[in-house]
Amino acid sequence: MGLEIEWKNETIVTEFLLQGPTEHDELNEFLFVVFLAMYLINLLGNGTMISVISGNAQLHTPMYLFLCVLSSVDMCLTSVTVPKMLSNLISGKKTISFSNCFIQLYFYIAFTIEECMLLSIMAYDRYVAICNPLHYITIMNKKACLSMLFASVILSIMHASLHTLLALRLPFCKSNKIQHFFCDLAPLLKLSCIDTSINELLIFTEASLLVMGPFLIILISYIYIIKTILKIPSTGGRHKTFSTCSSHFTVVILFYGTIAFMYFRPSSSYSLQKDKMASVMYTVLSPMLNPFIYSLRNKDVKMALWRALKRKATFFKG
Repeated sequence: MGLEIEWKNETIVTEFLLQGPTEHDELNEFLFVVFLAMYLINLLGNGTMISVISGNAQLHTPMYLFLCVLSSVDMCLTSVTVPKMLSNLISGKKTISFSNCFIQLYFYIAFTIEECMLLSIMAYDRYVAICNPLHYITIMNKKACLSMLFASVILSIMHASLHTLLALRLPFCKSNKIQHFFCDLAPLLKLSCIDTSINELLIFTEASLLVMGPFLIILISYIYIIKTILKIPSTGGRHKTFSTCSSHFTVVILFYGTIAFMYFRPSSSYSLQKDKMASVMYTVLSPMLNPFIYSLRNKDVKMALWRALKRKATFFKG
């Protein structure tokens, strides 16, 4: 149980107890192996993607710059939640200190919003490349790309800071048991012994805007992309053009599909276990799969990866 102190006849929580991915402790060792494998694959896959893109001059374009940043964000997002979960699974303690909980909350929010922003920037990049190819170099110049990335980072930091600071002002005295395997905002608010309507209002308005705003940019971009592709006379030309953005489209469906399942389903179908599974999808599984989706569906990445593997093989032979 978490450490607690008495203040004004109320129990103030100074340590939280994470419920974990399952209530069945007998599965802890199995889940430890599964999540450790997924985490290592994530680090290996995304690390390889960063290495291949940064080491290949032909891939030094806006699209691959954004892909490189996406791989970095995916590694960071998973690293915020998984190591602590692995530690708790193997030790059986399931505890997290008050300060570490809010540090985890801050970075989880920041990297999640950064991923939303980045996916919208990548959709806009594909829109310009397909719908305005003659002006692509002019529009997606180095300054514009770096400005968009910088703006997305600043917005993510401000958003995470706002929600973390507002949550920090709350006294937590109902319980210290977080019904999740990491410190997420909604389960934390349920532990507060004062009104959290301001926090909930901001989640409903500002947070929804920063999640759905990028999604609308993605949606509008793909409407124009699909309209442009349908105007291409040959089937081969349509397939070749769509293949340049199919990887990104797949990643968007995987990421936003999970978010839609979590937040836009009837309350009657709410299930704590389903929420945990959905969280695993976009914090662990999706970041792990992203590099494989891009490497399998993107010809340039496949070629660069193959050349890198050949160089490594030649080095070890020789």
